[in-house]
Amino acid sequence: MSEQFRELLKKVGSGEHTHKNLTREEAAIATKMMLVQEATPAQIGAFMISHRIKRPTPVELAGMLDAYDELGPQLQLLPNNEKKVVVFGVPYDGRSRTAPVNVITALILAVFGVPAIMHGGDCMPTKYGVPLIDIWRGLGLDFSQLSLAKAGELLEKTGFGFFYIPNHFKLANDLVTYREQIGKRPPAATVELVWSPYPESQIHLMAGYVHPPTEARFRETFNLRGITDFTLVKGLEGSCDLHRSHTNIVAINNPKVPEGFEYLKIDPHDYGLAGKDVALESTSWLVSALEEILQGKPSELRKNVILNGGFCLWRFGVCGDISEGLVKAEEAIATGKVDEKRAEIKEFLLTSNK
Repeated sequence: MSEQFRELLKKVGSGEHTHKNLTREEAAIATKMMLVQEATPAQIGAFMISHRIKRPTPVELAGMLDAYDELGPQLQLLPNNEKKVVVFGVPYDGRSRTAPVNVITALILAVFGVPAIMHGGDCMPTKYGVPLIDIWRGLGLDFSQLSLAKAGELLEKTGFGFFYIPNHFKLANDLVTYREQIGKRPPAATVELVWSPYPESQIHLMAGYVHPPTEARFRETFNLRGITDFTLVKGLEGSCDLHRSHTNIVAINNPKVPEGFEYLKIDPHDYGLAGKDVALESTSWLVSALEEILQGKPSELRKNVILNGGFCLWRFGVCGDISEGLVKAEEAIATGKVDEKRAEIKEFLLTSNK
């Protein structure tokens, strides 16, 4: 048993009226001791559930991210890259109710020269939703065999990279079993939404959230960490995907206003794309639906792709407004450019695995 960890556990787990928040340094120490499992399984489980009940502060989140940066590897910097890399913060335990389209959004960005990175692992608790890696596999792109160096090379050559946690950050992946045992998402699941496997000074972080306090907590954490470019979406199931069923609330950085950020309201009705959020029937159904979109076939889910792709093309500087972005996204799909990007990535994977 670690006596040092025991004292940190006592601080966060002492109850509603007597608990104390950790300093940034203490949060980093506690996180490192869990990642390397210097703390015992009982201590790790107790810390996770206690910290969840207390709720991590921005200072604690900053410290946890410090630990992830210290122990977690990163993809190599792109040479001579003028645009910041978009890093998608998507819940690792996936989606289970609505159909995700963020993989196509990432391809659309890559088509227009905006590099994008996704990260995650296999199917995991507590939601056990469809993970990103399974969607990509269904589309013929298996990133699970890439070394870290090859993942960086993929990003450099195609504009898209995937950081596969079980291979590239095993210390973090080894903590997944605790999620199943405690039956709740630990604070590490929050950290994963705003952690980057690429140097933070060179990224634009796009993360999803569900509860408004989480968005405020993220912004305060960014201030502590020096993250200046961000897009926070109150999206479908806590993802970055915009709703079609109602107006979307999006927080973006804006150095021109005193607060340093502003809220956008993205209403699908304004663009003729309003409708029900498409239900996720199964992974096989989702893959087939995304495949049809890549082949240029019309569908309700394609409207989700256009909305998200168009918004991101505007947000990341490809065009002057969202309407223009919607046109560009639709054209990229209709002309086969998005599917060509997938083929380019697939060719890289085939060559790398020989």
